[in-house]
Amino acid sequence: DLIKHVRAAKTAAEERNVIAKESAALRKAFKEQDSTYRHRNVAKLMYIHMLGYPTHFGQMETLKLIASLGFPEKASCSLLCCLAHRLGYLGLMLLLDERQEVLMLVTNSLKNDLHNRNMLIQGLALCALGNICSAEMARDLAPEVEKLMGSINPYLRKKAALCASRVLRKVPEMLEPFAEQAVALLSDRNHGVMLAGVTLMLEMCHADPAVVTLFRPQVPRLASLLRSLLGSQSYATDTDVSGLTDPFLQVKLLRLLRELGRGDAESSDAMGDVLAAVASNTESTRNAGNAILYECVQTIMAVESIGGLRVLAVNTLGRFLAHRDNNIRYVALHTLARVAARDPGAVQRHRATVVDCVRDADASIRRAALELVYSLVNEGNIRELAAELLDYLAVCDPGFKPDLAAKICVLVGRHAPDKRWYLDSMAKVLRQAGAFVTEEAVAGLVRAVTDAPALRGYAARAFFAALREVGPGAAPEPLARAAAWCVGEAGDRLVEARGRLEGEDAAQVSAQEAFDALRAILTRHGFGDCVLARTIERVNGGARPIMSAHRSRPPPKTHTHTYTHRRPGQADAVREVTLTALAKLGVRLPALAPQVAELLDRFSRAPAPEVQTRAVEYARLAAARGGLAGAVLEPIPAAEGGAGAEDLALVPAEGEEAAGNGGGTGGAGLLGADPAADLAALLGLDAGAPAATNLPAPGAAPALAGWSLQAAVPRFATLRLSPPSGTSLAGPGQELTQRLHVVNSAPGTKPLVLRLRLAFQRDGAGVTDQVEVGGFPPGF
Repeated sequence: DLIKHVRAAKTAAEERNVIAKESAALRKAFKEQDSTYRHRNVAKLMYIHMLGYPTHFGQMETLKLIASLGFPEKASCSLLCCLAHRLGYLGLMLLLDERQEVLMLVTNSLKNDLHNRNMLIQGLALCALGNICSAEMARDLAPEVEKLMGSINPYLRKKAALCASRVLRKVPEMLEPFAEQAVALLSDRNHGVMLAGVTLMLEMCHADPAVVTLFRPQVPRLASLLRSLLGSQSYATDTDVSGLTDPFLQVKLLRLLRELGRGDAESSDAMGDVLAAVASNTESTRNAGNAILYECVQTIMAVESIGGLRVLAVNTLGRFLAHRDNNIRYVALHTLARVAARDPGAVQRHRATVVDCVRDADASIRRAALELVYSLVNEGNIRELAAELLDYLAVCDPGFKPDLAAKICVLVGRHAPDKRWYLDSMAKVLRQAGAFVTEEAVAGLVRAVTDAPALRGYAARAFFAALREVGPGAAPEPLARAAAWCVGEAGDRLVEARGRLEGEDAAQVSAQEAFDALRAILTRHGFGDCVLARTIERVNGGARPIMSAHRSRPPPKTHTHTYTHRRPGQADAVREVTLTALAKLGVRLPALAPQVAELLDRFSRAPAPEVQTRAVEYARLAAARGGLAGAVLEPIPAAEGGAGAEDLALVPAEGEEAAGNGGGTGGAGLLGADPAADLAALLGLDAGAPAATNLPAPGAAPALAGWSLQAAVPRFATLRLSPPSGTSLAGPGQELTQRLHVVNSAPGTKPLVLRLRLAFQRDGAGVTDQVEVGGFPPGF
């Protein structure tokens, strides 16, 4: 009747009303100690609990039902007694958990039922104990569980072994009494008992790694058992699944062999033949066979197996990649990613199939395949894989483009065979998915062009061609920024076509075309297309521009994976770069100076303080005498140093967004591209020499605060920067330590170089110093 009334309720309020009335009736029945219908009341209580309503008021009735002998009117009937216990234990496992203090009251009832002569009641007690027992209950009832593991009844042996797994999970120190019992279960002829025994041995290995040594002598026995399952032709319906003999037991045996063979060559050799047999003879046409093959591959990769066995495992995963089931392909991709971290050469033969998975219709498979391709790329295959990824970038879904574009930018920057190929690849990325390219990728591109003066003309022509193809007025911010910067640095080479490389085929660009492109960028991304801004310009037409005493800080970066919308402050950054490019273009091409001056005058009344400041300063530079503009706006020189800035990659400290340990600027400042630098650095002057700092008088011992350390290493090395022990020093005699962990992947062939930047505040004044550390011993 309760279920009928609940289903008849048309609204949630009606359902709550039904439950409230029934709960009140149950409370009244429990208060009257009505034992006649206690089993029905507990059943109603479980139904109410499954609907999500509170049932704490009936927990004691569940314990009373377990302690009773059965239905009062038929207490002599053993079957009805078993049914009463079954209903009571079901309520116990559903309504209570191990955190309930009232659970301790059922310990005595459980102990009595474990000694019951009825195996069904013993099984119910073992089932309940294996699901909700606490540590205290495990200690009290462990002897009974151990005794039942030696029962002559396979039904009780199986349940006792599974219950023992729960006992050991709660009380690991009680492992020793169960170890011999678990090994003895391997000789049982009942598959369920063997499965429970293997599960218990796995739980012991996880609870105490020292037990692995105790179980390793059983490896030949386990391998023999697995081989017997593999070659047997069982006709028993309870163990046959899709033509395979007990795949559940096979999977458990493979997991146990994996635990026993990890880190032990002798045990790995003992199981090598049977692993090869499983990988070779198991059919992959059914899910049961795929599950066995997957566990076999996991075991081969975990143990100390020989190379031929690993090749067999990788080939098995390669067959998974061609499977029609997306779940199996997804599992294969993730497993191959773990294999590639240890042995990338073994996965290279399946590279074409993995690249095809990048084009799959399933989004999860695409992302997993992209991560695997990312780990497979090296200097030998970067051209082929990058071409495949770039072709797919042009046609892939917009939701997948951010990840794909980011991966391509990282790959071409890390494994590029030469700078020209790197520039061509970045031009393709910006042309096909410019709106999804991160600011870090554009900054890396600018550094690469800066450190290759011979390629600046080629870069200007390549990115101007990409800008022309997309349209300057429709170009996304990353492409507009990169193209504007290149045109500003090498506008004369762009127009005069100087420094052409062999095989280069670039269209002729006039000075007016270069200027029009920059003006279109400004109109699209800034003051020119804003109605409100034009109104302000008309109102303040005769007013003097607002000059800020200090440079405004750049807008904070917003870290997001999707760049389809214009981020706050990004349009201002594009305008700032474009204004600098215009000023430099006016110096390099004097014929454009009047048009540049007119455009700068227009933006001297821009609403953004930084844009306005730049326009005013550049206009005054252009009007200055004595060739000051040419000296200030000359091309940025290449970075100095042994390793070269193009080979250095900043490594952020743990828990930080920028490279360093907090408080300082990002990695761009360490490599000479600090966005908040002074005017000289902003206009391209060499800012390599640190600014003079007023130090306090000796003996004053001022406090040191705001400690920040940034570090960079060449690309062939990796660096991990641990957090510092503190960020300030109160006085003399104190210490501040920070650990750097550097790994040189090319010892003896390339010298290791570190670039460090220290920043702190002393007596209220900022102190910054940058050093380059080299001269490490050969082979270090």
